[in-house]
Amino acid sequence: MSRARAVLPLTLLAAIAPMVVVAAVGSRPFMMPGPLHFALVGAIAGITCVASLALSVAGARARDGRSLLMGMAFSTMTALFALHALATPGVIVGPNGVIALAGGLSVPAGAAVLALTALPALRRPSDVRALIVTQCALFAGLLVLGALALTFPQDLPTVPEPRSLPALALLAAGSALLAVLVVRAVRTYLLTRRVADITVALGCAWLAVTLYANLVVGAMTLAWLTGHIVEILAVPLVSIPVALDLKRAGASRPLVGDLTAPELVAGEEAYLGPRVRALLAQLGRRDVSTEAHTRRVALLAARLAEDLKLSATARRHLAVGGLLHDIGKLSVPLEILRKPAALTDEEFAAIKRHPADGRRLLEELGGFPEAVRGLVSDHHERLDGSGYPRGLTADRMSLQTRILAVADVYDALVSDRVYRAAWTPERALALLETESEAYDQTVVAALRRLTGEPGFVADLGSTEVRPRLREPRPAT
Repeated sequence: MSRARAVLPLTLLAAIAPMVVVAAVGSRPFMMPGPLHFALVGAIAGITCVASLALSVAGARARDGRSLLMGMAFSTMTALFALHALATPGVIVGPNGVIALAGGLSVPAGAAVLALTALPALRRPSDVRALIVTQCALFAGLLVLGALALTFPQDLPTVPEPRSLPALALLAAGSALLAVLVVRAVRTYLLTRRVADITVALGCAWLAVTLYANLVVGAMTLAWLTGHIVEILAVPLVSIPVALDLKRAGASRPLVGDLTAPELVAGEEAYLGPRVRALLAQLGRRDVSTEAHTRRVALLAARLAEDLKLSATARRHLAVGGLLHDIGKLSVPLEILRKPAALTDEEFAAIKRHPADGRRLLEELGGFPEAVRGLVSDHHERLDGSGYPRGLTADRMSLQTRILAVADVYDALVSDRVYRAAWTPERALALLETESEAYDQTVVAALRRLTGEPGFVADLGSTEVRPRLREPRPAT
């Protein structure tokens, strides 16, 4: 089993493990000393506080609304965990109802704020100050209310009682919110296949275990102890991947669920191995136009895949395949790549070797699935068998290959090249529609829809009508 295929079942086993412990021995009594409870919950509050500060500062700098919301979620949990610790009977105050209420609300309240990270408007908010003010007000308000409650502990009943209707309602609400977060984290992992993203799902699953331990089994049991320990482990699992994304890509992604095409392409480029990034940088130094072309093709292919409702895996393969599809041009002599005139037969033969050379290079590097290697080797194939290097026909070309072929030709036509000026988008689309025997018309129709949308990525090509300097040579 490949690592990617093994991650999901291993994560599921890790998520189930504490649930099994709680179900098997959780009801056994465990008289946790007050100082131990204070230390455990204080440690949880400390971890959430550090996570909140780190995410809030990084999110404010990056203007990333999702990270600020995650910081708000952890600051809310920090306030409630702190109250839960301070309310430990026999440490600072006597028996009180604050300990049960703060403990029961901490995870559901945090999950509710985390669920707001799905709002598209918060990817890059125009003004992050409103989120920061809301976070500070919520944190301060909870601490003030908690302090008042601890001042008069006898006036607050112990609610919710384990297995009571309010406790079960809180369990249902919190579990539903966490389930949404788990689904979104898994969907993000299916797009990225990075272990760091799936750990968010594991952390959310473990937080659900703590809910069950607190709201169903109750205090002074092994389940209660297990829940506190699992909380300490769960918070870093949720927060660290976001911090890593902020450091590497400037935006948070683990809880997004469905990345947009620009996010997907930018993320895949950021997470390519150092050797591959070095090769792409080398390609850019040799031919700047090719480097820019590969990014635009990757973006366009990913957007076409979105429009055509391809799976998460196929979209990810297209993003990577688009970024790497011309990597084989590293072996093409510079005088051919930069030649401003028509190519000779020998020169065009050298160009036609770049798909196979690119595939061999990826095989030497290792770690790339066959789908990506196939996209690199087959992006110049055509439905009627007129393409190269293998002369494939429609029955042997996947939809992903057809998408990349259309995206590659379109961007080549609407971009300036050393041997000709850019075509207009309409002229390029007309060519693709006319040559229906070579290009998949379902993909071409999707491309026409995209180019007609407001806000279509402007740098996919020039829309200016320019005089044609010389006959275009085949797109390479």
